[in-house]
Amino acid sequence: MPISAALLPEFDHEMANTRKTLERVPEEKFGWRPHSKSPTLGWLASHLAELPTWTVISIQQDSIDLAPPGGSPPRREEAKTRQELLAKFDDHVAAARHVLASASDEQLMKPWSLLKGGQNLMTILKVAVVRTWVLNHSIHHRAQLGVYLRLNDVPVPALYGPTADESPF
Repeated sequence: MPISAALLPEFDHEMANTRKTLERVPEEKFGWRPHSKSPTLGWLASHLAELPTWTVISIQQDSIDLAPPGGSPPRREEAKTRQELLAKFDDHVAAARHVLASASDEQLMKPWSLLKGGQNLMTILKVAVVRTWVLNHSIHHRAQLGVYLRLNDVPVPALYGPTADESPF
């Protein structure tokens, strides 16, 4: 079985869970933060909606520089509405899924590097980028978003089992 075929069911499951969580984000609370050191709810939700793009970046490129010497860093735009947030997420997931589904084992087993100012911060296999910086990273931030929802009295969706608000069983 190709590596991409093994990853796709998990990718689909995690992206569906992420969308279910993003659907709950109250846009009137985009500026809310639980602590001065924490990002705003809008930033966190936008970051979560953007994470699938790392699938495309890591498979189609051999590196990315977060602060390229003489250039501009990758642009990040925070969504202004829930509708915009979900549209961006859906577009990013569709593009990521297409690139992942068509990726060969040879592509996925190539090294990929994260750079900052031309300095190599890390080099890992492209398949590890998808696993760690797309799937695991999404799960991490989705859990953070669940806490933000709870603190704002927004029902937290059941993802892996029941929550205080929902039971899938």
